[in-house]
Amino acid sequence: MTPPTLDRVLLIDDEPDIQGLLVFNLREAGFEVHSAATGAEGIAMAHQLRPEVIVLDLMLPDTPGTEVCRRLRSQRELVDAAIMMLTARGDEYDRVLGFEVGADDYVVKPFSVRELVLRVKGLAARAHERRIARGAADTGQRLSWRGVEVDVVRHIVTIDKTELTLRPLEFKLLALFLEHPGRVFSRAELLADVWGITAEVSTRTVDTHVKRLRERLGAYGDAVETVHGFGYRLRVDSPAGG
Repeated sequence: MTPPTLDRVLLIDDEPDIQGLLVFNLREAGFEVHSAATGAEGIAMAHQLRPEVIVLDLMLPDTPGTEVCRRLRSQRELVDAAIMMLTARGDEYDRVLGFEVGADDYVVKPFSVRELVLRVKGLAARAHERRIARGAADTGQRLSWRGVEVDVVRHIVTIDKTELTLRPLEFKLLALFLEHPGRVFSRAELLADVWGITAEVSTRTVDTHVKRLRERLGAYGDAVETVHGFGYRLRVDSPAGG
């Protein structure tokens, strides 16, 4: 019997200690792991390997991680690969810039290895979901809020009939809110339902992704409402459903 193919992770980082630590722990978690020390090497390896997840350091010796991310996203065969930005910078500008160029998630150094591994597992699962969704037939299932419409089977989002491209985490957040109009989700619940990780890890990333989702929705950004002291919910002052 042929053994199952392991999910591939490509680590692009020039720090030997970080490389060794992450390669060991990701392999222990069941991934096939490859590593590169420069942006150029990483881009070439990504093209060859087509990994499910790419862990990309923001600071590389030859090319900024943001530029590497842009180049990776320009390659058609890597459109479904998930990219996690690994950075020593934790300010909002760097996080937003990372999302602008196509990153799906970020982790700030120093980081919890356990949290990083859990996030990589979640990203790998969503990469599989996206690939399956691309080949699915249209069943007619829709969720909507005002001019926002979500095809939950094929992972297609439209705003006023114009298609909007969302990264997998943004899509999953939006779909979850639309599936449960008015229900308040705590940050811990969102981590469990969207990221697939427990509340024992940092919840700051939830706020960043919600902010980014609101920006991507433009005029409909007020769809996701903050419930201070609790979390987030879909605003219910307009009919929602599918």
